[in-house]
Amino acid sequence: MIRGVTGRLMLLDTASLYFRAYFGVPDSVRAPDGTPVNAVRGLLDFIARLVTDHRPDDLVACMDADWRPAWRVELIPSYKAHRVAEAALEGPDTETVPDTLSPQVPVIEDVLDAIGIARLGAPGFEADDVIGTLSRRARGPVDIVTGDRDLFQLIDDARGVRVLYPVKGMGTLASFDEAALREKYGVDGPGYADLALLRGDPSDGLPGVPGIGEKTAARLLARYGDLAGILAALDTQDRALTPAQRRRLTEAKPYLAVAPRVIRVADDVPLADHDAALPGAPRDPRALDALAARWGLGGSLTRLLAALRR
Repeated sequence: MIRGVTGRLMLLDTASLYFRAYFGVPDSVRAPDGTPVNAVRGLLDFIARLVTDHRPDDLVACMDADWRPAWRVELIPSYKAHRVAEAALEGPDTETVPDTLSPQVPVIEDVLDAIGIARLGAPGFEADDVIGTLSRRARGPVDIVTGDRDLFQLIDDARGVRVLYPVKGMGTLASFDEAALREKYGVDGPGYADLALLRGDPSDGLPGVPGIGEKTAARLLARYGDLAGILAALDTQDRALTPAQRRRLTEAKPYLAVAPRVIRVADDVPLADHDAALPGAPRDPRALDALAARWGLGGSLTRLLAALRR
């Protein structure tokens, strides 16, 4: 069942975190059969620290059921195109993932399931959209843990929604509320989505408006409030827009017409029933013992289970 969350909810952008764990923990960390398990053990250690340091009441590991949704690609064909390893005729494309990381993802999923940590995705949507939907539904404070700046758009002091952003690998977290976001980028949460679409993001295949970088985008948003305000100023030929800015924005109008839907996180995703309560003991101890022995999870699993018992 979906419980009404009134305590502190923690939402993990799981793929973002296991990628960081993979690159942050040496691949010399291996299972008894020699298979690398650096992403698995790194993620378990990170979750243990999150639980210990932030004491969430509820926690959901949000997953990419579709890392490159067709409805986003239809609007902007370049969306994540450079990360496609193999295009699929039906269903999600295959993402380029390091050879020694791919086999670790099912292990991560099996371990989380055996522990009893809720794991949730939605067909046709990214983990960001699951996070956006759960964040909107929450009735208590929300901690979003992600290495993806796109989720800064969900920051909302009035609702207690903040982002915990890993810096320098997994060892340090920067906490972003509205004040921190304004200090670094000059915008609030919703403004970050407009900033991102104007600036663009090569890592996601989003072109942005050529010639409009982050600082210029922030200045335009400070003057006009949001993308709609900028476009209204363009239509009225506001003299505060330079000739170059007017030209660049005019040329980018087709992109600006569709980019908001691509970049803004969905908050109305249909989600399966789930119980987000943080487990105090493993849901399936026998399965977890077997996984621990097969994959050599050792102290990483022990530390997470100890954190959950507190």
